[in-house]
Amino acid sequence: MANMRDIRRRIRSVTNIQQITKAMKMVASARLQKAQGKAQGAMPYTLRLKEILGELSGSELSYVHPLMVKPKEKVGRVAYLLISADKGLAGAYSSNVIKELLPSVRDREDADIWVVGRKGYEYFTRRNYSIEKSYIGISERPTATDAKGICKDLIESFLSGKYDEIYVVFTQFFSAAHHVPRTLQLLPIEPEENAGESLGTNQSYILEPDEEEVLKWLVPAYVENLVFGALNQSAASELGARMAAMSSATDNAKELIAKLTLHYNQVRQAGITREITEIVGGADALQ
Repeated sequence: MANMRDIRRRIRSVTNIQQITKAMKMVASARLQKAQGKAQGAMPYTLRLKEILGELSGSELSYVHPLMVKPKEKVGRVAYLLISADKGLAGAYSSNVIKELLPSVRDREDADIWVVGRKGYEYFTRRNYSIEKSYIGISERPTATDAKGICKDLIESFLSGKYDEIYVVFTQFFSAAHHVPRTLQLLPIEPEENAGESLGTNQSYILEPDEEEVLKWLVPAYVENLVFGALNQSAASELGARMAAMSSATDNAKELIAKLTLHYNQVRQAGITREITEIVGGADALQ
C-alpha cells in the first residue's frame, strides 16, 4: 500500500497535469475561433468559382484547360494528398484521416502519397510506404502561400503526365465536436454542369480578353482555393479535436485527484487509528 508521501506526490503531479491540459484547452479554443472563421469565410468564394466553372463547362467553349481533361483510357497512376497534424494531443484526429486514406493505397503500386503534417508522414514511413513529398509545419496555421506551393507541385506533376488523377484527403469541419474525414478529387477538375441552376444564379458570361486567358487564370485559382479550403478545414478540425481532447483530459484529472484525495484521507485515518490502538494497547500493558 502506498504511503501518504507517495499519494501527496501523485496528487501534486496530477494537479500540474490538469493545469497544463486546461491551459492547452484554452489556447486551442482561442485558435479555433480564428481557424473556424477562415474555414467558413472561404466557402462563398469556392462555391462561386465552382458555379462559374460549372456553367462554363455546360456551354460550348473552343478551349478546354489541360487540368479539366480526363484520361482517354483507364486511369493510370494516382496521387493522394493527405492532410494530417504536425502535433499530437488531438485525440483520434490524425488516425481518422489516415484510416480514410488507407483503403485507397494499401497494396497498390500505382498510388503515391503526398503528406501534409508530421503525424501522417511518420505513420506511413514507419510502415515502409514511399512518401512522394511532404510538407511539415503548416497544418495548424496554413496560409495561401502554402496552398499555392502545394498546388504548384501537384499541377506540374499532373500536366507532365505523371498522374492521371489526384485526390485530397482531409477532415471537413462542421463544428468543434463534429468533423468528418473525406476524399475529394482535385484533378482533373470535374465541374458540375448547370451548377448555377442548382444555386439559383444561372447566368451567361462574356469572357474577356478571350476564353483561353480567362480559363488559364480561373482553373488554377479554383484548384488553389480547393487546397487552401481543405487546409483550413483540417486546421479547424485539428484544433476542435485538440480542444475536446484537452477538455476530456482535464475532467479525467479532476476525477483522479478526487479519488487520490479520498484514498489519502483513508490512509491517513488508518494511520491515526493504528497509532491510537498502539497507545491504548501500551497503556493497558502498563496497568
